[in-house]
Amino acid sequence: MSKLIQRIVWATDFSDESVDALNYAELFAKKFNASLFALHVIPDFSPILYNTSILIKGELIKKIDELKKTAKKRLLTIGKGRDVKTTNLISQGNPPDKIVEIAEKKKADLIVLGKRGLSVVEKFFIGSVANRVLRASHIPVLVTKKSAKKPAIKKILIPTDFSTREESERKYAWEIAKAFDADITILHVLELHGYDFPPKILDGLLEAVYKEFQKRKREEKEKIKIKEEVYRAVNAAAGIVDFANTHNYDLIVMSTYTRSALERFFLGSTTEKVVSYSSIPVFVIPPEEIE
Repeated sequence: MSKLIQRIVWATDFSDESVDALNYAELFAKKFNASLFALHVIPDFSPILYNTSILIKGELIKKIDELKKTAKKRLLTIGKGRDVKTTNLISQGNPPDKIVEIAEKKKADLIVLGKRGLSVVEKFFIGSVANRVLRASHIPVLVTKKSAKKPAIKKILIPTDFSTREESERKYAWEIAKAFDADITILHVLELHGYDFPPKILDGLLEAVYKEFQKRKREEKEKIKIKEEVYRAVNAAAGIVDFANTHNYDLIVMSTYTRSALERFFLGSTTEKVVSYSSIPVFVIPPEEIE
């Protein structure tokens, strides 16, 4: 049994998306024989409410206690009849910060959370809890979206730009593939940025990519089936999402990386764009795992 994932924190706000993410948290917990923690964070209320009269402050504290009790009951209800036993945790604070803090306290190896559909503004700025967790987490994060499909992982996609990050991505993907008996595809997206190129130039670009594939050390792990693909797209994120959807992949494994502080404010990295737009679960490896 792989020791890659031994403790999992599943974070929930009780939305349909977050409850659906529990199915993936359970799936990983079973395959890796991992402990599973269920976490609900009650957001902090406006600071001004804590500076009001003693009577209002007392009512606020009472309301928070009620919310905690309700959350505890809901976690117990959700956990009933499940195959994997969960340890329930209730906390209060800024949800993204608390999720990361508690995952680190519990020495978790994976955070699992669901994402809701984002507004246009949230897709441009770092607006969702999922993306803010990605920004702050020092451990891998699995982000899922509600789906009618029963969770299963048989086809794993690893996008690559031939950087040094590739080895870490492969390490995680191979361990996951081994646990789930899944196949792996390594994908390079040829970014054309909307321009038309003559066939001769396109052929040359494709040939260069396949030469790059050949240069890389291919580690055939046990009976894992590995193949390499090149896909043309306007940009990397669009190509990854389109390829994964078109070819019915079950999981995308990527590392997150940003070049500048500006990219940390805007939704700058390819990985975060994939997380925002993908309907397929994305297993995100933080920079700390690849440095």
